[in-house]
Amino acid sequence: MKVPRILIIRGGAIGDFILTLPVLSALKKRFPKADLEILGYPRIASLALEGGLVKAVHALESPELAMFFSKNGAVDLGWREFFSKFSIIISYLYDPDKIFESNVKSCGVNQFIPAHHRPNEEKMIHASMCFLEALEILTIFDSNPIASLSIDVELPLKRCLVLHPGSGSDSKNWLEKSWKELIEYLLNNTSLQLLLIGGEAEGEKLQRLARGVPDDRLEIMQNIPLNNLAKCLARCSGYIGHDSGVTHLASALGLPTLVLWGPSCESVWKPLGEKVRILNINNQLSEITLNHIVKELNILKIDLN
Repeated sequence: MKVPRILIIRGGAIGDFILTLPVLSALKKRFPKADLEILGYPRIASLALEGGLVKAVHALESPELAMFFSKNGAVDLGWREFFSKFSIIISYLYDPDKIFESNVKSCGVNQFIPAHHRPNEEKMIHASMCFLEALEILTIFDSNPIASLSIDVELPLKRCLVLHPGSGSDSKNWLEKSWKELIEYLLNNTSLQLLLIGGEAEGEKLQRLARGVPDDRLEIMQNIPLNNLAKCLARCSGYIGHDSGVTHLASALGLPTLVLWGPSCESVWKPLGEKVRILNINNQLSEITLNHIVKELNILKIDLN
């Protein structure tokens, strides 16, 4: 009997992808013999490949795919053949006029399921629950909305606390001077190693925060491939960060995660999990103090000694 193939099409940023992981887990549980594959951004979607949730990842950036978004366009024969091999295709792409859907269906796909590319915040439904709704047509109900990613790491675990002082927006960031105060507290009152991480645009901030800190207590890791970052995070003992894609990744990996929450809609976008704490004081990051953070770290049972 031919093994069924299911394609999940998922663009978006890191957080959007992590919040869609429950969909992959639910499909894997419902169709244990099916080959799950992703059409997305390989630098992000390869996380699911690394975690054993899918068999293959295909690049959404292919120029030949552009014609699938064109009405009455001549679609690429290679991609037509590609789509025809799947028994189920679930698309999380923004496709308001259903042009992409129509073109993919014309390839002979047995079942095409359009899904919400983003949740409607007015409904106050968590993003993962929103993304899982697409599976109801497959009689998949009551799936676990907690994103989970298991990555094998060969090296031993480290007593290291990860600090991520950035995000996709300055409005989501705790003040730099407050991060500096936190780092000084951790250096003076704990024996933890500190790992300061960030993207390409955060280099100067990371250097300022690390200034004057002994090299044997703090390491900077900047702009590394996402799979490598995931393997590094999986070895650490805790994480503090903002509302960001990397924070969602840390929580999905099972790290005790403290999220300093700002203006975003918490009920829709927060990471879920038993080891996650959301520190939200009236959606005002400026009201979060060092004392608040120390208290939350103790609740998370992160060993600070």
